[in-house]
Amino acid sequence: MTFRSIRGVGLALAATAAFLASSTASAEDWTPERPVEMVIMAGQGGGADRLARLFQSIIQKENLSTMPILPVNKGGGSGAEALRYLADNEGENHLIMATLNSYYTTPLRTDIGVDIEEFTPIARMALDTFVLWVNADSDIETLDDYVEAVKASGGSWKMGGTGTGQEDSLVTAMLENEFGISVTYVPFSGGGDVARNLVGGHIDSSVNNPSEALGFYQAGDLRPIAAFTPERIAAFPDTPTMGELGHDLVYWMQRSFVAPKDMDPAAVAYYTAMFEQLSQSEEWQTYTAEKALMADFLTGEELQAYFLEEREKHADLLNTMGEGS
Repeated sequence: MTFRSIRGVGLALAATAAFLASSTASAEDWTPERPVEMVIMAGQGGGADRLARLFQSIIQKENLSTMPILPVNKGGGSGAEALRYLADNEGENHLIMATLNSYYTTPLRTDIGVDIEEFTPIARMALDTFVLWVNADSDIETLDDYVEAVKASGGSWKMGGTGTGQEDSLVTAMLENEFGISVTYVPFSGGGDVARNLVGGHIDSSVNNPSEALGFYQAGDLRPIAAFTPERIAAFPDTPTMGELGHDLVYWMQRSFVAPKDMDPAAVAYYTAMFEQLSQSEEWQTYTAEKALMADFLTGEELQAYFLEEREKHADLLNTMGEGS
């Protein structure tokens, strides 16, 4: 299954300009009365956690909020803890949540009484990428080498990833379906743990986001085999895409923020303007370039439409895995 972003950065920014302009007055009418809780629907150390804390740091350094933003990890149950917390705080104006694709998959896999359509979209900041990784000491140099090695393992191949039914396991299922291979999926609490276990030889491969493996790659400990992107990733110019290798496999991780149902529209405008300013900061633009993220700002009704479209796509993929609820 192919997951493609259908909106370019320029189009998204143009679309949000009118929205931000119309909401300026209401944004000025409301400011937080106490610190704002930034819930992270993942554990500490992974890509989602590090990125959310980067956002918090930029907001603080650039004085984008009149009150502190406090990151809080609620990664239990593949993000079910965070989703339930958001649902239980309907109308709360001092709560936002950093999302990843488990925003779609967890409510589809488990009956937690959450409908993401009821939440308030704030901003999509970027689309993160995925790369197939092996230990640099491995004899695997190409995708063909990888497929051959997995098949020769007799079912003992270990693919590390974050959670079960989450993004890494979905990409793993895509590989299994495409190449007719079977692996043992080993879930970890975060992408940092996955990368460390691959370096340590406790697993045989991963499909980590580049930001989670970049330090180990730069140290010569990990080797990228192929990228799940339409074009080559600038940070890995010598790493081919799956498409280049004849396999139509593309998958993105959305990095967005949402809020509880029935948040005050003035508060929505405040947070939207805050993240719009953040998206234009030099630090954010540098980070996305260095960490292989595609900056892609989107908000309002267009963001909600994107969420619902992606939920349908993930439902289809989960059903092929037998993971749907």
